[in-house]
Amino acid sequence: MFRTSRGARWLVPLALLIIWLAIGGTLGPYAGRLGQVATNDQAAFLPRNAESTQVIGAQRAFQQNESLPAIVVWTAPGKGQLGADQQAQATRALASLQGAPGVVGQATPALPSSDHQALQGVVQLRPDLGDDLQATLDAVRNKAAAVTGTTVAIAGPAASQADLSGAFKGIDGILLVVALIAVLVILLLVYRSVLLPIVIILGAVFALGAACAVVYALADHGSVRVDGQVQGILSILVIGAATDYALLLTARFREELASATDRFTAMRAALRRSAGAITASAATVVLGLLALLLSDLTNNRALGPVGAIGIVCAVLSTLTFLPAVLVLLGNAAYWPARPRAAEAGGGGHGVWRRIARRVERTPRKIWAVALLGLLACAAFAPTLNSKGVPLDEIFVNDAPSVSAQATLADHFPGGSGNPAVVIAHAGSQDQIIARAKATDGVADAQVLGEQGRPGGPARVVDGKVRVDVTLRDPADSDAAKATISRLRPALHSVEGADALVGGYTAQQYDTQRTAEHDRTLIMPVVLVIILIILVALLRSLLMPLLLVATVALNFLATLGISSLVFRYVFDFTGTDASVPLYGFVFLVALGVDYNIFLMSRAREESLKHGVREGILRALVATGGVITSAGVVLAATFAALAVIPLAFLVQIAFIVAFGVLLDTLVVRSLLVPALVHDIGPKAWWPGTLSRRERGAERASSGEG
Repeated sequence: MFRTSRGARWLVPLALLIIWLAIGGTLGPYAGRLGQVATNDQAAFLPRNAESTQVIGAQRAFQQNESLPAIVVWTAPGKGQLGADQQAQATRALASLQGAPGVVGQATPALPSSDHQALQGVVQLRPDLGDDLQATLDAVRNKAAAVTGTTVAIAGPAASQADLSGAFKGIDGILLVVALIAVLVILLLVYRSVLLPIVIILGAVFALGAACAVVYALADHGSVRVDGQVQGILSILVIGAATDYALLLTARFREELASATDRFTAMRAALRRSAGAITASAATVVLGLLALLLSDLTNNRALGPVGAIGIVCAVLSTLTFLPAVLVLLGNAAYWPARPRAAEAGGGGHGVWRRIARRVERTPRKIWAVALLGLLACAAFAPTLNSKGVPLDEIFVNDAPSVSAQATLADHFPGGSGNPAVVIAHAGSQDQIIARAKATDGVADAQVLGEQGRPGGPARVVDGKVRVDVTLRDPADSDAAKATISRLRPALHSVEGADALVGGYTAQQYDTQRTAEHDRTLIMPVVLVIILIILVALLRSLLMPLLLVATVALNFLATLGISSLVFRYVFDFTGTDASVPLYGFVFLVALGVDYNIFLMSRAREESLKHGVREGILRALVATGGVITSAGVVLAATFAALAVIPLAFLVQIAFIVAFGVLLDTLVVRSLLVPALVHDIGPKAWWPGTLSRRERGAERASSGEG
């Protein structure tokens, strides 16, 4: 890369530096603009081919205008009852909203609960309000507050979307700042260098800016979809991966600098010996993410290419910007420390030499204890409930929409305000209503009338009607999903109805089933992809199988611990249906990264010193840098917890804990001990294992 004439060789790093400074200055602002093309409309991220998704398109024909319902709930203090006068006031308050900014059509009258302790009415809002949604809800609340002797709350999809947008507000700034501060502190503590952490972080920020610019352009043209979750994961993924790859290169450059005649020779050697591992590691993550394109869940499919773009930008920055700056700085990059001759050849830290000696003395005991510990943790993996997160747990902190929904459920049927939506041929509406009411778990069923409200003469559109089915149980409960599983076959059996069942509960039911299918399809694909990359890189079969098995076990152990922590520490009753798949892709792909770093160095050392000595030397040489990389990646993913959403908190814990477990146990103890115990056969059937077996026979006088 830097092999040119003595005078001209400075031009390459200078040119690369100028190019990246231009990229940073031009594309950097896009890291703060991605929210402009992001959508937090959850309907856009449902299974593509599910029945509930088909209903969303079909029910639009029954709406004169696209709308987003807000359910206004009035209650009396101290469980007091509300009278006819208060009901009339509430109805007038709702009627006065007609024509107000952001309001679509006419609101429903205020209806009393069976216990007369609450009233509810529905106001339809424009779905494209964006940042004005919260202001519109505040205006609705102010009008509704005119009802004397009542407390007002707003539930429903509009309120949930407003709270969701609020949770992601400022994600571009807050999340990025928290992640970068965490990385900076760790790098300063580990490397005790002034310039190196700044250089590494600058490279990561440049990579993030480039990735966000590409994603922005694609999202703006409708080629990819981005929501707050994908946006947050992209930032963390790029910062963490770019830092990890940078640490591997800077450590190798420091090692080569201690023995090379000049900085250019040192960088050529560092790139030659680390670029393969970095590229292979990035390829596992990129292809693992792209495997998400096999998913039928739109948000999974969105994360695949977006995350892959981020990893590619991280690798480009690591292999171009970082070498250019390191060559220009030379020894000054590590100031006030200075590469020492003792570091040449991977001298390593004393801690890792002691660990290597322990592995050398008792390898079988070490891998047996580590394996039993991981298996014990993995035994709890089946207890992780991934059937979805209840509405009252979506937000980590209290959210107005959640408390309002709880109030609504206290006084009205559990599914009130979130009915199951049935689209069927008009001639079968009476049978559909009768069959629905006869289904266990259904509280009521009414056809949508001409006025856009349940009841009255049916509104017929293209020969079809819409029937709203109110469930007895809360819309987000397992019982409600079970009702959907009974309701669908009951209505599908109505001859000539061609009934489709959708709505919020059906969407959750379909999402859960699709997520289960995705896991059974995508997880094996990711493992096969990683196995192929490892076979190509290590030129062995047994070693890749060993590495894939250990990272898979690490994933199961992490799920087991997560199940216990979520239940008894965080008080989560379940996780989002996509959490196990996200955790698998990140942990397995990123976990293999560290094993690639270790085993590519082990292969290099084994060719010189033999398999058993080679793995020990590799452990000593890479122990510090890989552990630092693991801690950095865990810290960056932990930063996701600043967003008060259960989904991201769960992902943050799973990846952060899993990376640390992989770094400190699997890569540091289990894999080295297994390889040392197995010996040359670990590299079967590669040339290294044959050469090493021949050397062993020659040394023992055989043959």
